[in-house]
Amino acid sequence: MEYIIICLAALIGSGLTLFSGFGLGTLLVPVFGLFFPIEMAILLTAIVHFLNNLFKLFLLGKSANLNVVLRFGIPAIIFAFLGAYVLSLLTDMQPLTDYQIGNQTFEIMPIKLIIGIVLLFFALFEVVPSFVNLQFDKKYLPVGGILSGFFGGLSGNQGALRAAFLIRANLSKQSFIATGVVIACLVDISRLTVYSKQILNNQSQFDYTLLTLATLSAFIGAYFGNKLLKKVTLVTIQNIVTFMLILFAILLIIGII
Repeated sequence: MEYIIICLAALIGSGLTLFSGFGLGTLLVPVFGLFFPIEMAILLTAIVHFLNNLFKLFLLGKSANLNVVLRFGIPAIIFAFLGAYVLSLLTDMQPLTDYQIGNQTFEIMPIKLIIGIVLLFFALFEVVPSFVNLQFDKKYLPVGGILSGFFGGLSGNQGALRAAFLIRANLSKQSFIATGVVIACLVDISRLTVYSKQILNNQSQFDYTLLTLATLSAFIGAYFGNKLLKKVTLVTIQNIVTFMLILFAILLIIGII
């Protein structure tokens, strides 16, 4: 049963993240967490996420905007390491509060609350009429890279912040997606560098068949998502990103993710 659930989540998540720029890790961590300890779920998700990004890079990489990749991606890599270091200092940070739904307890963590508020702020640029035509100057791309990389290293949730900046960077739909993929690969390399010791120490516990099937499922999701890309308008991409930003932010704030 776990094979079916995890592979289905990988397939759907990969298809969604191709358009929105984020979502695969958000889906896979809790799904893997149903069957593995949470630290193992994070490691397995990181591996599938990176391999899937490499596959998407093969499909779409040529459309990436190199200038945006450099201005956004380099700060993101640097601050991903910093975020991971800060995480090591905050591992014992207590939740602000918690609540129960049925037998499940949810905790509201300070860092996730902050990320959620930031994402809701960015989502306003797509839904508030007075903000719709507001454009971020490209000089702010390094700021986006700093925020995305730092929060990615700190919590693993960086794709939504990346999408929030890139969607306002005057890129075509192909360039928006391809540029996000290249940056995601760079950040994944940073994450896996930090996780490498844990991966080596826990590799004997990996279910390699499940890991392979989940990765292949993600490939299939990305492949068919790429086929649909030509039929999707930039406005549709923006609407998907906005919806995902708002949903993701709310789930973070209330402690579901």
